[in-house]
Amino acid sequence: MSARSAVTTTFRSLRIRNYRLFTAGQLVSNTGTWMQRIAQDWLVLALTHSGIALGVVTALQFLPILLFSVWGGALADRYRKRVMLMITQSSMGLLAAVLAALTLSGAVTVWQIYVFALALGAVTALDTPARQSFVVEMVGPEQLQNAVSLNSANFNLARIVGPAIAGVMIGMFRSEVIGSGWVFLINAVSYAAVVGSLAAIRVRELLPAKPIERRRGQQIEGFRYLRTRPDLLAVLGTVLIFGTFGLNFPVLLPLFTTRIFHSGASAYGMLSAVMAVGSLTGALLAAQRGTARIRLVLGGAVAFGVLEAISAAMPDFATFALLLLLTGTAGLTVATTANAVMQTSVTPQLRGRVMGVYLLVFMGGTPIGSPLVGWMAGSLGVRWTLALCGVATALSAVSAAYALAWRTDRRIMASVTSRPHLAVVPRTA
Repeated sequence: MSARSAVTTTFRSLRIRNYRLFTAGQLVSNTGTWMQRIAQDWLVLALTHSGIALGVVTALQFLPILLFSVWGGALADRYRKRVMLMITQSSMGLLAAVLAALTLSGAVTVWQIYVFALALGAVTALDTPARQSFVVEMVGPEQLQNAVSLNSANFNLARIVGPAIAGVMIGMFRSEVIGSGWVFLINAVSYAAVVGSLAAIRVRELLPAKPIERRRGQQIEGFRYLRTRPDLLAVLGTVLIFGTFGLNFPVLLPLFTTRIFHSGASAYGMLSAVMAVGSLTGALLAAQRGTARIRLVLGGAVAFGVLEAISAAMPDFATFALLLLLTGTAGLTVATTANAVMQTSVTPQLRGRVMGVYLLVFMGGTPIGSPLVGWMAGSLGVRWTLALCGVATALSAVSAAYALAWRTDRRIMASVTSRPHLAVVPRTA
């Protein structure tokens, strides 16, 4: 494949005008989001010097996903996703503006950050199922794998740029609190880009699923469907451990930066950016693939877990950053492929609710995992905690592969033994 052909294949979804607009708006907004995430983590650490407090903030931001993500998926199947996204994205911008005002005034406290994280998590629980299931309405099922991968590339390109800008901005001010406040304000303004892109989309060119009528029990229909799909359950089981323990870098990277490498906000931003480069590489590689396969989810999770465990033993900043680069590539392979597998394996009328369940599993374990990981880091040490998180992720993928293979073998054996004419008859002399 020539270089030009590879580029054309990788970015083929961008030929679609609506998706191109959506992607441009998301890039601006995602950059602001990553700037805020870095500033928020650093602000909490500056105010408390506590890994547990950092874990609590992360947990509170993801707690509403446990409560509302499935409901959010049902709303995405019931109403127009574009309108839902304009409401949720505007709400996120307003929340960021309030946090910026509190921080710049010098009145911000840890409990206010807790409240903000909880409110942002509630909006995210409604936003994410609609946003992820809206992609297929813009590009169609044939381009879904490519579009999901490009979304991840978009997210991780912002993850490279955002932390770097945030680290520089925070370092420009004598007070880390004031520096964080300006970062929050920039993020609030960035939401105008995604709302504007949604407003500019041509509705007639969308491929929406037929909205479902409101009735009792809609929220649990996604669970009922998934019970009949052992292949998707294997993916969800792996993603549960991957999301709950494997992806706890927002808790562990600040602690590695301060306690292991004795550095500041700029070094933290650099580590986040390095991992994002690896994730961006994984997303672009995934964009070239035509079909999402479960074995790639499981194999990628094993590779991610092993690399994460090895990175915990790296003796210096440079080697640790190198392992983070490789870990990011493997992690994005897992995330993008799992997302595409879930979306392409269900009927359009169930897609929002199934993605609500996926979001619940992928991100809903964070309220449990983040405080636990923060406690482990304080009790066992940061290095041991990162290593154990990697081992848990790898073992979950191996267990899911074994369970899926065992179930398949049993189904084959049951099929053979239920038909007498297929049984092997020993030869007689």
